[in-house]
Amino acid sequence: MATPSEESPASWTNLPSWLLTQTANHAHRLVTEGFSAADARGYHYRLLATLAEFGPASQATLGRRSGIHLSDMVATINELAERDLVQRSPDPADRRRNIVSLTTAGKRRLRKLDKRLADAQAELLEPLSPEQRRHLTELLTLLLDHHSGPADSPDEER
Repeated sequence: MATPSEESPASWTNLPSWLLTQTANHAHRLVTEGFSAADARGYHYRLLATLAEFGPASQATLGRRSGIHLSDMVATINELAERDLVQRSPDPADRRRNIVSLTTAGKRRLRKLDKRLADAQAELLEPLSPEQRRHLTELLTLLLDHHSGPADSPDEER
């Protein structure tokens, strides 16, 4: 994380928006590095986790549930299908549409990525006590809920 030098003005270095941005950049780097070391990307994790939680679904449904834009969804599914982590099957209700499901290998992969993500979270939150971590998560959730509208769909790899 970029740390302000001693000459940086407190007028902006003490602002919550600046602190959140710097922390978010650091968090993104930690998660990206963790996934990269496992030859994965954030989109991979998000898609696998969505399938594990909600079960098989169409690409459009997966896009809405995971926050992955449909233009990125096909490439993400292709990458995971090439590794036999997901499987596409024609939708019996509409043969023009595919249903994507998690394979056994995909479940194993998700467990490994869960571990990488947990390690990144632990490193990010290291200076905080368990109670402070819980409180921080509550506060961030409150802020995000307040500023997110139903039309908002995050496209970033987190």
